Amino acid sequence: MTLSQADFEYLARFVLEKSSISLGNDKMYLLESRLAPLCRQYGIDNLSEIVASIRQNPKSKLSNSVVDAVTTNETYFFRDVKPFDELGKEILPRIVARKGPNSSLNVWSAACSSGQEIYSVAMILEDSFPHLKNWSVKLYASDISSAMIERTKAGVFNQFEVSRGLPASLLIKHFNRKGESFYVKEYLKSRLQVFPLNLASPWPPLPSFDIIFLRNVLIYFDPSTKQGILQRVERVLDKEGALFLGGSESTLGLKTCLVRESGRYCPWYRTLNS
Repeated sequence: MTLSQADFEYLARFVLEKSSISLGNDKMYLLESRLAPLCRQYGIDNLSEIVASIRQNPKSKLSNSVVDAVTTNETYFFRDVKPFDELGKEILPRIVARKGPNSSLNVWSAACSSGQEIYSVAMILEDSFPHLKNWSVKLYASDISSAMIERTKAGVFNQFEVSRGLPASLLIKHFNRKGESFYVKEYLKSRLQVFPLNLASPWPPLPSFDIIFLRNVLIYFDPSTKQGILQRVERVLDKEGALFLGGSESTLGLKTCLVRESGRYCPWYRTLNS
């Protein structure tokens, strides 16, 4: 299924308005591949009919599904490994030692997709920091996609998803299998708070976070939007906290108060006043 140039330009403007994600002409194939399943889902013959439907009713269920499809990004458990090694072996031990017993810990996956990132964090806490059971530990996850919000809340994954990045020992320990689906056990979900958030729009009141994962999402925004998002991050990142960006993302060329730290396993960022 292909898009005409006019339909692509309309959809690019529509997605930009709804999500602040910028789609250049080099993203036409991406858009076509993301929207093709919607034709089957909604019984539509071609992509031009999707565009016609959105033009007629830009607030329809189909319109929301288009935004969900475009903003649903690649994810898997313990993605890239090194950020989670840095978190579990370097960052968290320092935070725990600094705060002392019976304290609090807030972690935020700011573009959670279907939840593998925040559940990876939950497994690290459960396995490597059992003494934090007396702490107030809260795990937050947000995404612009309503479909991804529901998936993260449910904590249900298929065989393909649990085969990507998740060691068999952790699958056996932290998941229950029912048929072809794997369900995150309730003790991992009990600390989780999931909410919808468009990172490029005004944010609701948020707590101070010790750890923020903002990985592989800034690449979809223009420089001014990136800068605005990072400036909001600065306001909610604890002065002793750590921010993780994606491997191809940085703050270069942006006006922020974030400082890059090399890290033993991977780079991360702290606020300038820490």
